[in-house]
Amino acid sequence: MRALIVCITLLFAFLTCTMAQIPSVKVENAKGAQVNTSSLINHKTPMIISFWATTCKPCIRELDAINEQLPDWLEEANFRVVAVSTDDSRSTAKARALAEGHGWDDFIMLYDKNQEFMRAMNVSLTPQVYVVDADGKIVYSHTGYAPGSELELLKAIKKLQK
Repeated sequence: MRALIVCITLLFAFLTCTMAQIPSVKVENAKGAQVNTSSLINHKTPMIISFWATTCKPCIRELDAINEQLPDWLEEANFRVVAVSTDDSRSTAKARALAEGHGWDDFIMLYDKNQEFMRAMNVSLTPQVYVVDADGKIVYSHTGYAPGSELELLKAIKKLQK
């Protein structure tokens, strides 16, 4: 049964990466305003989109690793990082405080209080990270975090540079 679930998850991840685009869903930005996720697509720069939760230690470690590497990475490639909290409305204040406390100031912070973006992107586990090209097409995805796996994100971003 576990093998079947893993196979289905891998197949779904493959299909998501080969055909998916960023869906149009309303979420809250760092200022508390409603924004449409389709507005993330600017046709100029690719992005890393990371779904995380305050209760997910691997999520926080991955975002910290990305944040630590970000200044060097931005010298190599032009891209944005979007961190999407999947915490519900009761935990949004905690998510905001955690992001501020970890110094994720260079990230575009989004709060998916109703998990609509999460569902639209078919995220079932966090951390779930996508690399998305400038036109909104998902080109890379991974679930989970092991130290060093964030380097795969930079490799995927660099492949998109023209």
